[in-house]
Amino acid sequence: MSKNNFSRRKFLAGAATIGAAGAMGAGALTSCTGSTSDAGAAGGAYDWTPRDLNLPPLLEIAPDGVALKAGIIGCGGRGSGAAMNFLDAGPGLSVTAIGDVFQDRVDSLKGKLIDKGNEIADENCFVGFDAFEKVIASGVDIVILATPPKFRPEHFAASVQAKKHVFMEKPVAVDTEGIRQVIASAKMAESLGLKIITGTQRRHEHSYINLWKELNNNAIGEIVSANVYWNGNKLWHRDNNPDWTEMEWMIRDWVNWTWLSGDHIVEQHVHNLDVANWFIGTHPVKALGFGSRQRRVTGDQYDNFSVDYIYEDGRHIHSMCRQINGCSTGVYEIFHGTKAIATTVGHKPQIVDTAGNQLFLAEGSETSPYVQEHIDLVTCIRQDIAVNEAEQTAISNMVAIMGRVSAYTGKEVTFDEMMNSEMKLGPETFIMGNIGFMETAEIPVPGTLERPPRA
Repeated sequence: MSKNNFSRRKFLAGAATIGAAGAMGAGALTSCTGSTSDAGAAGGAYDWTPRDLNLPPLLEIAPDGVALKAGIIGCGGRGSGAAMNFLDAGPGLSVTAIGDVFQDRVDSLKGKLIDKGNEIADENCFVGFDAFEKVIASGVDIVILATPPKFRPEHFAASVQAKKHVFMEKPVAVDTEGIRQVIASAKMAESLGLKIITGTQRRHEHSYINLWKELNNNAIGEIVSANVYWNGNKLWHRDNNPDWTEMEWMIRDWVNWTWLSGDHIVEQHVHNLDVANWFIGTHPVKALGFGSRQRRVTGDQYDNFSVDYIYEDGRHIHSMCRQINGCSTGVYEIFHGTKAIATTVGHKPQIVDTAGNQLFLAEGSETSPYVQEHIDLVTCIRQDIAVNEAEQTAISNMVAIMGRVSAYTGKEVTFDEMMNSEMKLGPETFIMGNIGFMETAEIPVPGTLERPPRA
């Protein structure tokens, strides 16, 4: 049996040895750097310098070119969806290998691929915790990573080491060790000229991009504050089956376990936090939040969070997310500027004045952003355009983890503390057996958990 190394009271063990990427320190992280000074946030004048767009061509369909073969790692709902999105992205694309820890998931995706007209050989269908290695080694050009997030850093590292282009779903990790591993792999991928797209599809959605272009042209002035929300209903859960081992049940029920999903502030709300980083041009440096568990029926996660994020220049954004049935819902962002307001309420990106009058409506596209992600990846591969979204997504991912940790502990947490912590969730080894997690799983209680020491 694998020993459970996850201690709720020590899950924020201090800033000791931090490993390869962690040795860079948080200050060495790169993201889209904001070009405005902090004078605007303080109420004074500021100099406006537009940022470089760095956008792919945003074609309606990927250009024809060399045939590209993809391998799918993780054959559940998102992996199956990503496989179909990839095949819809353009000509000359095929899925030639698939892998999952469960045979039924592999069989299900294989059937969907055949229905799509994509035949796949039995010898290229792999099952088990080592299935990812076999998919990567099967001769594919692109690896699509869609397992529960806990496994993403290891799978991404293996894909990059094998010199494969990658599409990986968000979030990219659930803990600090995973974030550092993803950043290290991202830098290696960049040095190898690999193309990396992540599942932050709003960065590939035409209406969001067109809104961002307006903000980049100073349409709302300096962003002084923001609100970002993902308030929705319960996702899903799997009741335990007496025929399943503990590991099997937890993986099948993964969206309810922090070590597998990162909690829903990381797994789902990262979308909105990534939009905030994108539009503002940098990431917050501190978080103070709270949350609770009201109605979740399995796992060890919260079902609501409210977090105040603070930026280095003193600006604040409010983040809220909830997964509870019967409550008000809404998935959107609001950016308050010195001249106007940018909003995506109703998934309708636009700019309004303080009275709510529409000043600009961002045009969209009939192409699904889930397909556009793959169009952009294939286009960049075939036209040799540099694209690597892994590090920026890892930073947004860490912002979400920072909010989770603040809510769990009830303490203010900094980005530097998180990047230099030794947080690692989950077992040391993965076996399809009883791993001892159920007997020690606890719901986090604010005010009782340890946090990293301040520098």
